[in-house]
Amino acid sequence: QGLLEESGGGLVQPGGSLRLACAASGNIVGPNAMGWYRQAPGKRREYVAQITTGGSTKYADSVKGRFTISRDNAKNTVYLQMNSLKPEDTAVYYCNAEKPGPDSYDYWGQGTQVTVAS
Repeated sequence: QGLLEESGGGLVQPGGSLRLACAASGNIVGPNAMGWYRQAPGKRREYVAQITTGGSTKYADSVKGRFTISRDNAKNTVYLQMNSLKPEDTAVYYCNAEKPGPDSYDYWGQGTQVTVAS
């Protein structure tokens, strides 16, 4: 079994910054892809960003240039630095870890609330 534990959410004013962290444990070992998704009230969960063990990154168009995903493989932790936050970034942010192949897995964290408001 694997476990993902998110931290770093909270309330921030528009234009502010937050840094989310997601620590992986258990059988969540690389190579894999770790990423962040978010779900706003009344909306479907949407992709935000993803990073592979090798450091390749992808972003949703809505966050490009504002969010940066990174990972520390030694700590088995992925981060999401969020700058220039907008009210529309308000959502529950979920960490995901996935690995294809014979030892595949797809784990989700419990989510952390990010609220952007004055």
